[in-house]
Amino acid sequence: MRKSVLTVGLAALLLAVPESAIGQDWTEFASRDDRFTCNFPGPPTITDVAWTSEFGAALKGRVYTAQRGAGRYQLIAIDYSPVEAILTAKAGACPTGAETCLGGNDTGRGYWKNDVRGAIDYAAWKLMQRPGVRVTHFMWSFQDMVAGKLLHLTNPDGTRTFVSIYFHDRRLIVMEGTVPEADPEPGLFQQSLGWLDETGRGIRYATVYYADPDLPTPALSPRSFISDFGRIDATGVR
Repeated sequence: MRKSVLTVGLAALLLAVPESAIGQDWTEFASRDDRFTCNFPGPPTITDVAWTSEFGAALKGRVYTAQRGAGRYQLIAIDYSPVEAILTAKAGACPTGAETCLGGNDTGRGYWKNDVRGAIDYAAWKLMQRPGVRVTHFMWSFQDMVAGKLLHLTNPDGTRTFVSIYFHDRRLIVMEGTVPEADPEPGLFQQSLGWLDETGRGIRYATVYYADPDLPTPALSPRSFISDFGRIDATGVR
């Protein structure tokens, strides 16, 4: 989806960029740790963040943040790989017979499988609960064949936040591009998201990738390794 949108709409996006942003340095940034690549207006600041999942797993992640003028661009990557061990261990202390502690093949002990399946919806719900926020659009989408959700939010101060939420390779990815009311959508940020394998190579799946522990990982597309990404170095900037 990303490739076709960029090919068809690139000229329109460039024309829509505010004059103040023309010539500013948008950097293609890649994170091998969190398996993504996207554009930021300059190298992002990276900080650690804590995240509590819907079913109570204490998880860790990173926040990648950059600002250009009145626009703010943020990507949060939360590592869900410990969730099975954490919730299975918590289930051992549950009252005898409690449903969430019994688990099963479809849910997993402590509902860890449902925690993964619902991670995107839970992240969307948390954003909707921000004080004074109005949701103006909410839809299913995918980015380079990875399924997710898009939200458009209007904030109390009149700014607009465009949100993309995905789950890929045990990581929850939440992108937020916030711009003034009169500015165009931050398409140069939102539409640049791509996925990396463990070696830092760009990949694309042959079919839609869903966040479900019981579904096999889709096969890679015959053109899976995206040649223009290449390999990243330790800094994440190419």
